[in-house]
Amino acid sequence: MSHSDSSLTRRNFIGTAAAFGAAAATGTGCMTAAKPGAGSAARSAKRIKLGISSYSYWHFRDPKVSIETVIDKTARLGVEGVDILHRQMDAEDNGYLQKLKRHAFTNGVDLICLSIHQDFVDPDPAVRQRNIEHTEKCIELAYKMGIPSIRLNSGRWGTVKSFNKLMELRGKEPILPGYTLDDGFKWCIDSIEKCLPKAAECGVMLALENHWGLTRTPEGLLRIVNAIDSPWLGLLMDTGNFLEEPYKKLEMVAAKADFVQAKTYYGGGEWYTLDLDYQRVADILRKANYTGYISLEFEGKAPADEGVAKSIDLFRSVFS
Repeated sequence: MSHSDSSLTRRNFIGTAAAFGAAAATGTGCMTAAKPGAGSAARSAKRIKLGISSYSYWHFRDPKVSIETVIDKTARLGVEGVDILHRQMDAEDNGYLQKLKRHAFTNGVDLICLSIHQDFVDPDPAVRQRNIEHTEKCIELAYKMGIPSIRLNSGRWGTVKSFNKLMELRGKEPILPGYTLDDGFKWCIDSIEKCLPKAAECGVMLALENHWGLTRTPEGLLRIVNAIDSPWLGLLMDTGNFLEEPYKKLEMVAAKADFVQAKTYYGGGEWYTLDLDYQRVADILRKANYTGYISLEFEGKAPADEGVAKSIDLFRSVFS
């Protein structure tokens, strides 16, 4: 199978698995899953589906908006899916997970991604191991909720302590003294490889995002993805995280994208504002034969209900 074919089947897996998420097992362990793409049908006739990240309603500031509320709002807007921000969840016990799964199902909404945080860029093996174990735990959480994918971060050097300062620096930070860029990539690749057996066991795709740190550039993101030969590692394309020459860089990764998070900034951005031409973004994705989910990450200062509604109207006009 070519890499292009593999990417297409992974995309199909996420969209198909989300539709059957309510039937996922609720036990404590994962069952062995088929490879993504097994039995996939022709994808050319599929349309792109829309989702809403729960982050759109909660930018890490009080009051926290519950996942149940996000599901309700998503259903009222007639949007197909919800992308859950892990840090926004109220609990991790199985009762809470099954309550979310049932609430989504009864509202006709798919749970499509669990967006988690971890950091593999650390010289201390014990720190990397804790992040591996955290990722494995989150894979189990996604499995129990019937979620077919999790958002994965590479991590960053941590030499800029404040996130606000990091944003002022456009995501750039110095390498940790005494180490090299190659060291960081090795730590990250080795750590992701250790997470993949759990992903395969549970049937949960790991989608590595162009976030801050090693994946701030398309070259860094592709270096990691291309170094690991597994159908359970994919690529998450975030339209708002390439701060310079965004269209050129999105074109570089779009062909391998298995999931897309798309940022909007009505009312001005919380940290920065990109004036993205979403018709141009849609054209890039069509050229790449992308037929998966587009998950809205509204990151503006306008009231969330207003910004989300405007964003969904925009996305329906260009991605339909």
